[in-house]
This record gives sequence, C-alpha cells and structure tokens, in this order.
Amino acid sequence: MENVFITITGVNHYYGMKPFKVGKIFKIRKEYDNPNDDEAICAELPMIDTIGYVANSANTVFSGTISAGRLYDRIEDYAYAQTMFITHSSVIALVLPPESVEEQNDAPIKEKESPVAQSGAKAKIGF
Repeated sequence: MENVFITITGVNHYYGMKPFKVGKIFKIRKEYDNPNDDEAICAELPMIDTIGYVANSANTVFSGTISAGRLYDRIEDYAYAQTMFITHSSVIALVLPPESVEEQNDAPIKEKESPVAQSGAKAKIGF
C-alpha cells in the first residue's frame, strides 16, 4: 500500500499551529461520540488533548490527501500521524500504524528515530 497522507484542519479552534512542527508525531483517534460527524477523527497530543481534526470535506481535504471518511475503515480505534508540511491554515501528515510508533517507545531514547527516517522516503504503510 502506498503512503497515506491526511489534512489536519480546524486547528484555529484549538491551539493554532503552535503544537505542530515538521517531523512531530501525534495521535489520531476515532471520535465515536462526535455529534456532527459519524466519521470524525481527532488529532491529539498528550497533556494537550485535541489539536485539530482529519479533514472530511471536499472544501478542506488538500489534493493528494485522503478524507477522514476514506481513512476511517483503514485504522482501528487510533493510529499516529507525522507532520510533513504546514500551511497557513492546515497540516499535511503521513499516517503511521500504531506498531511503528509504539515499538519505538520501548527502545532506549538514544535509538529512537522517526518511522519515516528509519524506513526512508519511500516507506510503505500497510494497514
């Protein structure tokens, strides 16, 4: 499977662009109780909580990325995403399976490295 990219939107309703840095990994989680969107996937960081949402509208999904609706059945309850690009209003991120991030958390700190850096620019994410 090819790399899967998503657009994170709605950031101005939370902390703006401050939580995002290129290369930073954050959690994306299905929000089952969202009253406005049955396929809502929030972006969150520990200690901060929600920092945005995976875009799910033709008006907010950037070209080359997929919507929350298309991602929804590809992930379990959650996955991770790595910030790749930051625009004036949104973030483009690479979706990472939980095991690629959580395995690293068991490694000594000096050995930790971004999943993208470990596998190279042509990393394949399959889930």
